Amino acid sequence: MQKYLKGSSSLLVVLIVLLIILPLPAWLLDMMFILNLSISFIILLISMNIHDALQFSLFPTILLITTLFRLALNISSTRLILIENGYAGEVVKTFGDFVIRGNPFVGLVIFLIIVVVQFIVISKGSERVAEVSARFTLDAMPGKQMAIDADLSSGLIDESTARERRTKIQREADFFGAMDGASKFVKGDAIVSIIVTFINLLGGLIVGFMNNVGSFQDIINIYSTATVGDGLISQFPALLISVATGMVVTRSASEANISTELVKQFTSQPRILVVAGGIISSLLLIPGFPKLQIIVMGLFLIGLGVMLERKQEAMLVSEANAQVSSETLETEANYYRNIDNVYQLLSVEALEMEFGYSLIPLIDEKSGGVFIDRIVMFRKKYAGEMGFVVPSVKLKDSAILNPNQYVIRLKGEEVTRGDVLVDHLLAIAAGDVKQSIDGIDTIEPAFGLPAKWIHEKQRIKAEMAGYTLIDPTSVIVTHLSEIIKTHVDELLTRQEMHTLIDHLKSKNEKLVNELIPNIVSVQSLHKVCTNLLREQVSIRDLETILETCGDYAAIRDIDVLTEYVRQALKRTITAKYAENRQLKVLTLDANIENRIMDSVKKVDNGSYLALDPDTMQNIIQVTRDEIDRVKDLIPHSIILTSPIVRSYYKKLVDQFLPNIVVLSFNEIDMNVQIQGVGGISWTQ
Repeated sequence: MQKYLKGSSSLLVVLIVLLIILPLPAWLLDMMFILNLSISFIILLISMNIHDALQFSLFPTILLITTLFRLALNISSTRLILIENGYAGEVVKTFGDFVIRGNPFVGLVIFLIIVVVQFIVISKGSERVAEVSARFTLDAMPGKQMAIDADLSSGLIDESTARERRTKIQREADFFGAMDGASKFVKGDAIVSIIVTFINLLGGLIVGFMNNVGSFQDIINIYSTATVGDGLISQFPALLISVATGMVVTRSASEANISTELVKQFTSQPRILVVAGGIISSLLLIPGFPKLQIIVMGLFLIGLGVMLERKQEAMLVSEANAQVSSETLETEANYYRNIDNVYQLLSVEALEMEFGYSLIPLIDEKSGGVFIDRIVMFRKKYAGEMGFVVPSVKLKDSAILNPNQYVIRLKGEEVTRGDVLVDHLLAIAAGDVKQSIDGIDTIEPAFGLPAKWIHEKQRIKAEMAGYTLIDPTSVIVTHLSEIIKTHVDELLTRQEMHTLIDHLKSKNEKLVNELIPNIVSVQSLHKVCTNLLREQVSIRDLETILETCGDYAAIRDIDVLTEYVRQALKRTITAKYAENRQLKVLTLDANIENRIMDSVKKVDNGSYLALDPDTMQNIIQVTRDEIDRVKDLIPHSIILTSPIVRSYYKKLVDQFLPNIVVLSFNEIDMNVQIQGVGGISWTQ
């Protein structure tokens, strides 16, 4: 359909050009004049109802086409006037008879007034406004581009939003630049119409005398009527389009269309209407003015102003009463009588934080708080590392909490809380400090390290003593970020999974269409991704994850499928834990692996580990002892197992040692050197 419409548009422009050459019969010319008038009304109404000039971005082109169309009709009507002894169709004849009323001079004067008004007042003003708008738009482009870049770099907008805003700025510059030139079409049309009118009149008189159409008076009446009618039917649509041009280029920063804004702004000051009605009524004191018209207009303005003022007062009273009712009179029971308000209690925020009143300055941007900006930058950084966009955090104050306390909630339930002192710094002893400093003893909330709250005046002394100093905002942000990392698998909802799939589809549509949902279900992909995030494995390479799930789609056990995906992501996993292409690990004894595999029970949808309590306790104990033994060599414990045992062993130790990293041999890149610093062996 779009192809045919493009062809029709091109054919239309060609036909308009052909109208200049091809003669038209009177009935077809009447149809063209009516079409021209209809198009002019449509353009005028569109210009009055758009909110933004870019909503009518084709207007400069339309201006050229309509101007060309009018000139073609002028030439066609001139041809008929000269050939058919002044008859150019019923539209031209009716316009001429209606305006002239038997007096050719009056018709010419009215025609000239319309042309002058269009040429000097509307077209000239529109041309100047378009020129200034184009110049100011071009001058403002660098500043607008810098503002977009600043918002993008601060994380307030994403790349797609920045691209849309840059495109809009470019389109505005192109539009007003085009309007600066297109407005001259209307100016030229007005000049040509005057020339064509005098050619019609002079040529008609000459042709009339040559063809002996009638007496001198008859010839004057015939050709003046036709000339004025032709000029008016051409210039009336031109006047409408000139007005539309002025409305488009004078669009300001209003949020609604012209009609709505006109009514709103003229009725927003009712007292002005009353004053204007009084001034109009005072004209009765001047002798000779028509009293009836003045009385009607004065009473109308005064009555309208009084009515609007009473309406505004009633609205203010109503709003005040509603506010009083909602704040003081409405009880909790009355509020929840509305069942919709009860349903609002069912919604659960993914992440939520509550603050005591002393912490509000850290959160409030108006008070200089940067907490929200810090969360935005953390979301950007975490998305780049883990391939997951952290959901928005709902922030609110709480009168129940202590003034210096905050609470972090996950899906409506509290997961942790902490205390910070706004006018203090958190000092953490990094290793051996040279000397102790005075402060309020506390525990760092994110990692549970012993620390002290010290005053700002002690900053230099604490830094010289070897303490690491953290400001209150950073303490809260760090605590929140660790909670997010710990529970990130719970934050990856099915809806967010669909969003990630849609994002991948925009880059690799064939892969997504091939595998989802026929080969890999969204549910399976979601479970694999949550398993990866639970062990802090990035899902940024979603393409590889999906391809691997497709390769092993026959496997119904999600844990086994996850192991294959982890092996496909071995470079990502290795890069996370290896240092200088070396990986220091603890190895798991073959006896422990055999006991674990002997205890695995298969079910329809997967498998589970069924160890007896004594064996389980023994494995946990030897693991803990070996980790404590080598903690000075490897502060972050990594245990290396065979691929078939890894997932079961990880689930076992997670219940007692949640921060232990368990890797399999197949998850380590071949270019990395593995250094065993200890072994976890079975004891009787």
